Amino acid sequence: MRAITYETFGTARDVLKLKDIPNPEPKAGEVRVKLAFSGVNPSDVKARAGSRPGVTKPAFPLIVPHSDGTGEVEAVGAGVDPERIGQRVWVWNGQWQRSHGTAASHITLPAHQAVPLPKEVSLEVGASLGIPGLTACHAVFGGGGVAGETVLIQGGAGTVGLLAVQLAKWGGARVITTSSEKDRDRVIAAGADVVLSYNDPDLPAQILAANAGKLIETIVEVEFGANIGTDTEVIAPNGRIAAYGSAKEMQPVLPFYPLLFKAVTIDIMLIYLLPGAQRDTAINRLHHALQDGALDCPVERVFDLDETIAAHEAVEAGARDGAILVNCQS
Repeated sequence: MRAITYETFGTARDVLKLKDIPNPEPKAGEVRVKLAFSGVNPSDVKARAGSRPGVTKPAFPLIVPHSDGTGEVEAVGAGVDPERIGQRVWVWNGQWQRSHGTAASHITLPAHQAVPLPKEVSLEVGASLGIPGLTACHAVFGGGGVAGETVLIQGGAGTVGLLAVQLAKWGGARVITTSSEKDRDRVIAAGADVVLSYNDPDLPAQILAANAGKLIETIVEVEFGANIGTDTEVIAPNGRIAAYGSAKEMQPVLPFYPLLFKAVTIDIMLIYLLPGAQRDTAINRLHHALQDGALDCPVERVFDLDETIAAHEAVEAGARDGAILVNCQS
């Protein structure tokens, strides 16, 4: 099969290579998927660059990157219903703790990691459901339903943030979000009730004013360390902060006592490790939102497989208008 590979950490141009490698037959409990699209996420790019703390070399001699993708089941192993052959699917955790991810013409992996794709959902959209979709869904709903509550989404214009805005509105919440001024219209179009500038020095007061002085039940947080002061001021007693990023401040200092005396739940999320029951719940919610027409997953650009270097560079440059995909059969 054709695959993008790397053997050492480095820049995309230095280490990513297009190769022909063996296409393994599925073992018991596995399926082989002929991939249509591979999603390129910031975590894929960081893993290839070797920027994860404490990781000095790849975990396998040869890596095929990327965790998200879509395609069609081509073959099944023992114990898997042969009726699955020909089924359209989306893939999660394709390259998590495995050598071979979705930047290839095919992937073989455990059958439960190839989720049947609802007929209403395109293969392009499906390639965004793994890391961005599941992260947004669990961030919003990981503490339960949000109907009648207010959800604050810090960084509502990012890929995860924009999905979180839509999911929170679909779930019946009032949504306040922060973004840059240039992204304001985009976030409003996604359904945000109030959009505030994340640079304003009086942001906590603005958030509370936008919520009629009431504290916030759920906060979806892209920059936990940088924003924990603001979040602490505006979070409600027994509220939940769902943090999926902290790139600007990787060693946060917490105002423990204010958080303690509000009994705040800090939910630090790594979607790769989401327990099975919670993942199934998030998958079902995503499918229902898509079937209700409540979730738009924009695609910024689709690259050919032999242009994966450029796809990585687009993500590193901060692609903002949607997902970056690779056409695996090009």
